[in-house]
Amino acid sequence: MTAAGGPEPDRGGRPGLPGSRTRRHDDRGSAVRSTLVALVSTFVVFGILAYVVVNSSGWPAVQASFFDADIFWSSLPGIVQAFWVNVQLFLIAEVLILGLALVLAIARSSTSPVLFPIRLMATVYVDVFRALPGVLVIYILGFGIVGLNLPGVPTDPFVWAIVALTLIYSAYVSEVYRAGIASIHPSQAAAARSLGLSQAQALRHVVLPQAIRRVVPPLLNDFIGLQKDTVLVSYIGVVEIFRQSQIVEAGTFNFTPYLATALVFLVVTIPLARLTDWLVQREAKRARPGAGAPPPAVTLAGTRPPGAGGVR
Repeated sequence: MTAAGGPEPDRGGRPGLPGSRTRRHDDRGSAVRSTLVALVSTFVVFGILAYVVVNSSGWPAVQASFFDADIFWSSLPGIVQAFWVNVQLFLIAEVLILGLALVLAIARSSTSPVLFPIRLMATVYVDVFRALPGVLVIYILGFGIVGLNLPGVPTDPFVWAIVALTLIYSAYVSEVYRAGIASIHPSQAAAARSLGLSQAQALRHVVLPQAIRRVVPPLLNDFIGLQKDTVLVSYIGVVEIFRQSQIVEAGTFNFTPYLATALVFLVVTIPLARLTDWLVQREAKRARPGAGAPPPAVTLAGTRPPGAGGVR
């Protein structure tokens, strides 16, 4: 309290509110209690799970088959080296997927009657490759096309692995693109047309930049799935991380190499998942009403908004 009997000013010189310090103290105490409760409950739950697993009758056999330290450390370098093949598959397929999916999304979003055959073909393509299991597509391309012995057609399974992943994921990513294009209000394109831009120019310079920016988080989710699905190409003979772990497992009669493979994917995938969550939260904050700086006051030309300050 001040000498005049009012509330004490805060650090900024403004009058403090009665009980504000108490409320802040209560909020901090509540946060600490919530953190402690979360830690204790987590410890109890995982402790119970660990106790049940370790004391089960089959735990010694599972421990010997999946948690052999010597096999783990001896197989890890070769498994990490084989993961470079997965990275190559992922990077090459990702570039092809982004381009092909964008073309499909634009074709499906077109409304011109002249482009109806292209729109129909794009729709059939998306429906077919979203309906077929990925392993089946990889088998058909990796064994069926190669088995035709067509002149000039490559027989390298790495090539057909990239083709299969591109065809499969382009269908899914095109729908993400199309959702982003549909989320842009038609007035954006209409305003661009009123400024003299053609329909193609409005799509390129106005609609697509906004649509792509909106769909970055779901695109990252799809590419996390693509990174994991690169192991499916092992079925057609590509020696990547999963095939390498199978080779080591067949030589040691032990499943520990699969644990090493899982660890590699966890180390790579979890940071990407957290990045995706951060981007989703950032986009949600941008879309939230009142987020960011307030919009400037709209006034008549040559006038100032009331209370703008300065010398009139």
